[in-house]
Amino acid sequence: MEHDKHHASAAHKGPRGMFFLALGSVGVVYGDIGTSPLYAFREALKPISEGGVTRMEIIGLISLMIWALTIIVTIKYVLFLLRADNDGEGGTLSLLALLSKTANGHGPILMVLGLIGAALFLGDSMITPALSVLSAVEGLKLVAPDLSDYIVPISVAILIGVFAVQSHGTAAVARFFGPITALWFLVMAAGGVNHIFDDLGILSAFNPWHAASFMLREGFLGIVVLGAVFLTVTGAEALYADLGHFGRKPIQWAWFVLVFPSLVLNYLGQGALVLHNPAAMENPFYLMFPQWALLPVVILATFATIIASQAVITGAFSLVRQAIHLGFLPRMQILFTSETHTGQIYLPSVNALLLVGVLALVLLFESSEALATAYGISVTGAMVVTTIMAFEFVRKRWNWSLTTAVAALLPLLALEMVFLGANLLKIHDGGYIPVLFAGVFTVIMWTWRRGNGILFAKTRHTDVPLAPFIASIERKSDHAPASVPGTAIFLTSDAETAPAALLHNLKHNHVLHERNIILTIKTIGRPRATADERFVIEPLSERFSRVEIRFGFMENQNVSKALANLRRCGLKFDIMSTSFYLGRRKLVPDAKSGMPYWQDRLYISLANAAADPSDYFRLPANRVVELGSHVII
Repeated sequence: MEHDKHHASAAHKGPRGMFFLALGSVGVVYGDIGTSPLYAFREALKPISEGGVTRMEIIGLISLMIWALTIIVTIKYVLFLLRADNDGEGGTLSLLALLSKTANGHGPILMVLGLIGAALFLGDSMITPALSVLSAVEGLKLVAPDLSDYIVPISVAILIGVFAVQSHGTAAVARFFGPITALWFLVMAAGGVNHIFDDLGILSAFNPWHAASFMLREGFLGIVVLGAVFLTVTGAEALYADLGHFGRKPIQWAWFVLVFPSLVLNYLGQGALVLHNPAAMENPFYLMFPQWALLPVVILATFATIIASQAVITGAFSLVRQAIHLGFLPRMQILFTSETHTGQIYLPSVNALLLVGVLALVLLFESSEALATAYGISVTGAMVVTTIMAFEFVRKRWNWSLTTAVAALLPLLALEMVFLGANLLKIHDGGYIPVLFAGVFTVIMWTWRRGNGILFAKTRHTDVPLAPFIASIERKSDHAPASVPGTAIFLTSDAETAPAALLHNLKHNHVLHERNIILTIKTIGRPRATADERFVIEPLSERFSRVEIRFGFMENQNVSKALANLRRCGLKFDIMSTSFYLGRRKLVPDAKSGMPYWQDRLYISLANAAADPSDYFRLPANRVVELGSHVII
């Protein structure tokens, strides 16, 4: 389902390629925002419906929804943020990787913001599948009221099915995602157009004054309503996160030609229907369709929500891979489900975690109405984080003056802060769930980053500098270790010190290979490394060389493949007579380490759960030697 950036850029050279990329983006990028009409207007009506809803309130509500889509999605994301890319890639961590190069003292603040943004996105990845599938299946109540008791079991079965197929990849069905979601948007637009004529007065919602007067008139209740109005723009973060899979132009085309018009027409239709028939407030989306069309629309809505869930799950996989490569999470098993698209990945541990979270939400809340209150905080939080990071981006990358940056972004930030405030009012109704998820994810990523820093500082005291070590070992003397044929490759994170595995090999086996390569693997702050910067080779002596292999944060870190390319570039060694030496550390907690005891234990648990480096870096299993040591942290 995910497309390579190379694949994307190659494909949209002609109008036909552009069309297919735009169609593909409809399924992946706009799946989430496309399911919002199922529940957004219904939920926004609830706070004001107790004493009966007036004509001006309905027009004001629809006006708020249209202008939220215009300002937040169209202006902020589609026109502005899609240009703020890191070598074609979007998303919070991608932006963090780019800004870290020119942080100028803001590094720690940006780091915290990036972690919070990523954690909020992961929390959102649990709520979106639960809410969207529940809201679609609830349409069955209107088709067959007897099925009301089976809504939750049916939703659970669908969600288990969605997560179960992840390991097989989605390439076979992904080609249908775009057309099915495009059909969904067209059906929504048709349903809306059919009812706009019930009351043409709804067209006055295009006037932003109705949105403003609604807020002025309703006071505090208006703030509560804003929390539900925000549901219309949930999914906008996916636009930015999926930038690298399709490219900016196809995503923009899809929005302006199909998605935006369809959403606006549908909301106008729902508003006109309720103006004409106030009883339709109960479920304005499904009641737009005649009885004969209800079952097909429910089935289509279910497919659309499954596709939206798939897009969010894939986004979570992609985000976690970025986090691993940028050093925020321990190594995890990453499986590739497609031989042609490297973007199609599957992380078993993340899949299992998301499934447990999603099922817990469905069983805990039992209806989309209850779950909609929990939705929104994570999305608004992620949007606020992105806007603050975008401020740093325009200042450093586009060289905007402070005045221009504040004038452009402060109104957006103020609007998003109002939305965040409105959503925070729902914290006791279930809004604490995404905050809890995001808090846990942030603590895990912060602990991993901090623990690695402490571990590096501790081992630094006992490390042996590499240059003097090689000089002493190369001196011919009676105590020189025995030389054995072949090549030894020592993997290390610090190229300036002698790897622990090399020291242990000398200490216990008293041998040195005729060729020794000190190998470090570095993740650069861009999605992909070019062929020219992939390797840095530095001869250190007759028997020692230092090699750095560089990968982008979106690449698979396949060291075996990189070494094969390295041999073609002139570094001579026979892979069949090469041994890979890895140092394995057993970590022991220490109360004086600088981290609290619970954080020590968490860091050690994360380190123990990390994927084996020989598997992660795709090293030939029968050529790997591991040598262990104890480290008190």
